[in-house]
Amino acid sequence: MPLVVPVILGSVREGRNGLRAARYLVQSLESRGHEAPLVDPVELGLPLLARMYKEYPKGEAPEALERLAALYRRADGFVVVSAEYNHSIPPALSNTLDHFLEEYFWRPSAIVCYSAGRYGGVRAAMQLRAMLGELGTPSIPSLLPIPEVHKALDEDGRPLQPWLERPTGRFIDELTWYAEALRERRKAGVPY
Repeated sequence: MPLVVPVILGSVREGRNGLRAARYLVQSLESRGHEAPLVDPVELGLPLLARMYKEYPKGEAPEALERLAALYRRADGFVVVSAEYNHSIPPALSNTLDHFLEEYFWRPSAIVCYSAGRYGGVRAAMQLRAMLGELGTPSIPSLLPIPEVHKALDEDGRPLQPWLERPTGRFIDELTWYAEALRERRKAGVPY
């Protein structure tokens, strides 16, 4: 059965390479029949977190938050695409994620990390893994690091390096397994 897997991009920089990675993941998920809407902080234009979505009176949250909440409630899992800024995650990613909490519960996440260098953003991914667990969307064991992202993917997210397709396939297989398993368990009820 198809899954709903929002792809959450974490960068707002001009000329951001993360858009390549996010587009690649959207295309990879859609090629398997999944719904993979892109969550782009540039398009959202969220303010710095002053109030979480749940802290607004019903019907008074900004429209962008209402749309995201509706999408997240339908989601079976999440793909989070993160750069590495100073060995950590981008502030725009933290801001985008922190607006929600319960909407993530009992759904797996999967981390795609990237960099212009050879390490592929894995240092940021380790911090992101802890954050996602705290948000209630624990990450699957595998990561998908994309080193030298500007050489690995074109601007439209098409692979330029043949090595990328194999780990991407395994990564999506693993996410699919966890998302399907947790979807079935959510149907039976959650611990609280």
